[in-house]
Amino acid sequence: MTDQDRPAQQQEPPGLTEPMQPRPDHGEQSYRGHGLLEGRRALVTGGDSGIGRAVAIAFAREGADVAIGYLAEEQEDADETARWVREAGRTCVLVPGDLRDEDTARGAVRTAVEGLDGLDVLVNNAGYQMARRDSFEDVTTDDLDRVMRTNLYALHWVTQEALPHLGEGSAIVNCSSIQAYQPSSALVDYASTKAAINNITVNLAAELGPRGIRVNAVAPGPIWTPLQPATQPAEKVASFGQDTPLGRAGQPAEVAPAFVFLASSTTGSYVSGTVLGVTGGKPVF
Repeated sequence: MTDQDRPAQQQEPPGLTEPMQPRPDHGEQSYRGHGLLEGRRALVTGGDSGIGRAVAIAFAREGADVAIGYLAEEQEDADETARWVREAGRTCVLVPGDLRDEDTARGAVRTAVEGLDGLDVLVNNAGYQMARRDSFEDVTTDDLDRVMRTNLYALHWVTQEALPHLGEGSAIVNCSSIQAYQPSSALVDYASTKAAINNITVNLAAELGPRGIRVNAVAPGPIWTPLQPATQPAEKVASFGQDTPLGRAGQPAEVAPAFVFLASSTTGSYVSGTVLGVTGGKPVF
């Protein structure tokens, strides 16, 4: 099954990988490591599926031990991600919990640090969107609260808790979006959080640079993950990504190398305060 004949489909949030048609490619069969993260310890929020799973697999094959954060409802996906990390010969620490709660968010970092015996790389990937609405007037306070707390508050709490454990050579990689540059009207709340993440990335890079900590972001375009059938109308899922210059949605496996590049002190040693677009040709400027 190709991207062009993807059937209309829908799930309830947060969505799972197994029911998706076609199944996303997370690099399970294709990603080859080159030791770029040898001996590093990474926490990936939203690491159970989609981009997070692809990043966890790539990090493990580059030599990193990985802790993955996820919602309890996503245990099935988290277990599958952990299996791939462990097959690469690396430690995987499972950290279930809803990061919208401050104590849970901060506790996730402590659990990761304890399980990995330290922390070198933080990937703030957890995110939420809801596109099943027609206008700005349909955005409820509950919508705003869920999106803001998942995408911004959690990033703040997790990063703040992680900083005492990060030192010279460490890296933070945030997940932005093409929505920060080309916002869709149905995603006004989500798009605003992604623009804010860009600003946070630049601000943190300036503050943490003197401590030897690099801070960057990746801005994916339309990527085929469980978030899409779980948050978009079924008919939009069928044509998802076809408006890009490349004419298709991207796969999580196509995004993960950008995270590896920015996390590695070999490839990304002089890169900080930037947002790297992986968008299928949509501009990020």
